[in-house]
Amino acid sequence: MWQQQAFYLILSGVLTGSLSVSWDMAVSPVVFVPRGEDVVLPCSFTHPRQQHYSGRITLKWLAREPNALPFLTCSVRNESMEGKHGCAESELKYSTYGDLRRRELSLLIRRVQLGDNGTFFCRVELDGLRQYIQRETQLYVTVQPQILNMSVVEPGSDGAPRRLQCEVEGQPLPNVTWLSASGTPMQNLEGKNQQSGPARLLSSVPYLQEVLSCRAESRLGVAERRHPAAHSTTLIISVIVSGLIVLLLLLLLLGTGCIAYRRNRARAAASPIYETVENHRVQDSDRPVGGSVELQLVYSTLNDASSSQHASVERPVYPQEEPVVLYSPVNMNSD
Repeated sequence: MWQQQAFYLILSGVLTGSLSVSWDMAVSPVVFVPRGEDVVLPCSFTHPRQQHYSGRITLKWLAREPNALPFLTCSVRNESMEGKHGCAESELKYSTYGDLRRRELSLLIRRVQLGDNGTFFCRVELDGLRQYIQRETQLYVTVQPQILNMSVVEPGSDGAPRRLQCEVEGQPLPNVTWLSASGTPMQNLEGKNQQSGPARLLSSVPYLQEVLSCRAESRLGVAERRHPAAHSTTLIISVIVSGLIVLLLLLLLLGTGCIAYRRNRARAAASPIYETVENHRVQDSDRPVGGSVELQLVYSTLNDASSSQHASVERPVYPQEEPVVLYSPVNMNSD
């Protein structure tokens, strides 16, 4: 009996040794990808019976730890090479990229973020074999340097001096340099740098109301911002200039209105004024008793049209003219 068990152990060792020689997997040790883009982690394998194997191929992808629970599992039978398999149809964040029946085990990750940074493990299992093969690949998400915020930190209760703080982001973490208004690096400032989160850094220097610039630089690029911001100064100047233009326009409109008003008054003063000329005639009752008719001069007075109640004749009278006296002949009957 013990001889039979020994035979099985020897046979198992031989088979295991042969499988370990012919079983292989290829992955990319490190994969770089910019944040927000899609990425493929390449993985493929070979096995000793791949030419005649018709069983099930099971793919598992793990993250962070080699013995962690898989976040993606896909299994297909290797019976036919025609048609698509269901693992590659997913529109989720994680899906396979390639055909397992052709030993393609690659992982597709959509819209990569900083949280996806880390180690991934590609594992494949075959029916009837107690062994599996697994390799790891490192995903490195890159972020171009950018300045998220610049602010002034007022002195606290501990008596710390006023400081200008610059928050930058980048992967790898960028180097921060402080520049003067002329663009010269300021080496004598007591700068403090502190990592505030994944791919984020806080840098601060003493601040005395001068113009300073914060520059973040890495192999992926450069970002720079100044305080106070140049566009703020430009905005203030633009507002002042706009205010002066509006004020000048108001003064111009006011002057034009005054000139027009004066012209209208002068034009109204030069226009003719119509007055009423009253002609008084001697009535029969005004004749002297037994008198004869004779010619006499009768004066006609000029009155305002608004106060006249008699028959009137309108004529233009200008302000600069002298008072007018009209003489009318009247027949006087005398006895």
